[in-house]
Amino acid sequence: MNHGTLLAAIDLGSNSFRLEIGRYDHGQIERIEYLKETVRQGNGLDEERNLSQEAMQRGWDCLARFAERLSGFKKNQVRAVATQTLREAKNRDVFLKRGCEILGFPIEVIAGTEEARLIYQGVSHLLPHSQEKRLVVDIGGRSTELILGTGTQASETASFRVGSVAWSMKYFPTGEFTEQTFYRAEIAAQAVLEEALNQYPRAAWTAAYGASGTVGAVADILQTAGWPEGEISQDGLNWLTKCLLRAGHADRVRLEGMKEDRRAVIGGGVSVLRALMELLRIEKLLVAQGALRHGVLFDMVEREDETSDARDVSVQRLAQKFAVDAAQSQRVQQVAAHLFQQLAPATGPELMRAMRKLGWAAALHEVGIAVSHSDYHKHGAYILDNADMLGFSMPELHRLGLLVLGQRGKLKKLDSSLESNSFTKLLVSLRLAIILCHARKNPEMQGCHLSCHDTKRTFTLSASSAWATQHPQSAHLLRQESVAWQKTLWSFDFVTI
Repeated sequence: MNHGTLLAAIDLGSNSFRLEIGRYDHGQIERIEYLKETVRQGNGLDEERNLSQEAMQRGWDCLARFAERLSGFKKNQVRAVATQTLREAKNRDVFLKRGCEILGFPIEVIAGTEEARLIYQGVSHLLPHSQEKRLVVDIGGRSTELILGTGTQASETASFRVGSVAWSMKYFPTGEFTEQTFYRAEIAAQAVLEEALNQYPRAAWTAAYGASGTVGAVADILQTAGWPEGEISQDGLNWLTKCLLRAGHADRVRLEGMKEDRRAVIGGGVSVLRALMELLRIEKLLVAQGALRHGVLFDMVEREDETSDARDVSVQRLAQKFAVDAAQSQRVQQVAAHLFQQLAPATGPELMRAMRKLGWAAALHEVGIAVSHSDYHKHGAYILDNADMLGFSMPELHRLGLLVLGQRGKLKKLDSSLESNSFTKLLVSLRLAIILCHARKNPEMQGCHLSCHDTKRTFTLSASSAWATQHPQSAHLLRQESVAWQKTLWSFDFVTI
């Protein structure tokens, strides 16, 4: 990545939407601007897990303001990620479709484990270099992320459905604070978080850090009241709880250092934080400067470097886990790349990104065989749609799953996706590569050429008559392939010359 490049990260959280703009400079990112708006989408989910029109409108209005600030930014300079509320919302596609149009950039819904990884990236990059074993905690509006790591590498990531907005709505719906409501809220939070004891035992870390949201709000209150700067202790948290109980109601809380937008969710946030610190035996929680949005910025830099993209590691791990035939995957990957370059001879970042997607699909195209050889393409697509693969957003995994699903058989199932020229070129390259590698050995490709007419939406694979005679099974399968494309928006022809 060029030094001086401006980058922007947008975090669509359950409580707040945040925009961080930074300038990349020799491995570091210098803040240029930071915008935050309390949108509180998390309290807009009804019992059926649908976002209300009002909650969606609040989000769209905020995105419109962010879009104005991002005017002039290119697509590869901006990344927007959405977290727990949009992971849960059944009608999230309605919000996302309009939101992307307003913002002018894609919005990715990320899995909880990926959110945790990015949080750790943000926290670790803004801490001094150290080999200490770290526990990182982030209590958001509707989820809490826990991460173990050393340096900039996370070793354990998890996300739990407990957060300041959700717990405030459930246990403090009228804003009333009593010892009984705090007790119920904390016990309920510990019930959700209890399984974390196995993954995050006290012996596994030497220092605990808290990021963003609730942790930052509580730390500000404690510091203003005279408690040590930059840390939260159990004693300090107990003192804050007594202050809330004396007030008796959120509207009557008068604490210096507490921002007005935290008033409605302070009860839920404090109860979750108390439960977590007691459960994991955290005596002192250090306040980290980094957060999810910073992790997104650093991840954008790493994605430009083929040697450090977390997605490559995730693909390798999944292939190993399901005992994929590595030699066959490599053959398919090489042939698919050769064919795709004939369709897209131009160079540049867009081509490289497309080639990486094709490489991932080729590496994982047989992952479903571990479930059953029958319909393994369907099993593979299901695995990808439901896998926790660090580095990938949920839409990215779905699109990768569609390539795996479409590698063989009828194409009617992919009608809507075939409206995209770029997706279809990836798909035809993968399908033809699998055909040409059907004998599970390196195919003879000399004299074969794949071409495309974008306007007419036609693909043509040409080969010499001698090649067709020498490879009768391949020629037969390629002629059959033309039949598979007949009822789609595209056509495919295999011709001999």
